[in-house]
Amino acid sequence: MMIDLSGKRLFLFDLDGVLLKGKESPVKIGGTAVLDRIRSEGRKFMVITNNSTDAVPTVLMCLRSQGISVNEDEILTSARVTAEYIAERFGKATYFLVGEHGFGEELDRVGLKRVHGDKADVVAVGLDRKLTYAKLDKAVQLARNGAKIVANHTARLYMYKRGPAIAVGPILKAIEYGAGKKGIAVGKPNPLMFEAAMKKKGCTKRQTVMIGDQEDTDVEGARRAGIDSILVLTGVFDGATRTKASAVISGVDELADFI
Repeated sequence: MMIDLSGKRLFLFDLDGVLLKGKESPVKIGGTAVLDRIRSEGRKFMVITNNSTDAVPTVLMCLRSQGISVNEDEILTSARVTAEYIAERFGKATYFLVGEHGFGEELDRVGLKRVHGDKADVVAVGLDRKLTYAKLDKAVQLARNGAKIVANHTARLYMYKRGPAIAVGPILKAIEYGAGKKGIAVGKPNPLMFEAAMKKKGCTKRQTVMIGDQEDTDVEGARRAGIDSILVLTGVFDGATRTKASAVISGVDELADFI
């Protein structure tokens, strides 16, 4: 049964598994109908994604190339939120990157300095599809020497072109285990991303709803942030566990009928 959406002013959409499927060769799942409906009703939306490999402008180009009409200020990524968190928390810090080019772009954008030597203030951890033993070992050494561990998120999986594949969570766990200390994870399910989106669009918790495909990031994150959630069945969720989402739909464009 669908929840009452009449009072919702802000719709937060996950990216992979909801609007697109396959990070490497993305294919559009949906989004045009529901986003057009939201705009026509004078309501707001944001794409909030745990994507840690691409800078925001890259995500924007990807969505537009798939015929999904968004603006840059309607996109929030874990890479950007993590970069801003590090800059706010640690100032003009030095960082060692376990991640890809897009995450590095976001870190550099806020004035952080990348290092390759034996000292760093922060080990910044994102999805790294070219991860090597040497890089992982270096991250552990730096963390053992005092660097803080700050990760994009703790998700186990993301929607790869052939199905679910390991995400940032397992990489973070390896570094934490080797270093013998815990890191900080900024993206979903941390409420930070949800709170940043609501602040940016000037909406309250009661006015906001999250639409995602993962129980442990989208649904749990929404619960921690105190907002409703809707689970879509086009992504990672396999139906094997009971969802705590407020409602479940087969695909994201079904939502257009309820707005």
